[in-house]
Amino acid sequence: MSRAVPEALPAFLATSAPAEVAGTDVDESVTTDHPWLVIVWNDPINLMSYVTFVFQKLFGYSREKAHKLMMDVHTKGRAVVSNGPRERAELDVARLHQHGLWATMEQSG
Repeated sequence: MSRAVPEALPAFLATSAPAEVAGTDVDESVTTDHPWLVIVWNDPINLMSYVTFVFQKLFGYSREKAHKLMMDVHTKGRAVVSNGPRERAELDVARLHQHGLWATMEQSG
């Protein structure tokens, strides 16, 4: 059996260079990604020393910074403990949940 070979290529296959696309409009509000904030909320369960320890362990904060954030959680009811891209914020929230802390994320701006 022999296959038939086309005599000429279709027009869209005949050109070897990519076609130029006229200027496209880009919605800048969609392309700019505002950082996401990771918020730890006060809870009646965890000891202040444990919260400080978790901040040091998960985020590598010094004892002083971890203690300050823990005091914000204790006195103000919440503290922003990290920020960054959405994927990183989701990971940080999940890790805080694994350690028994109440955490959420919200987009800044």
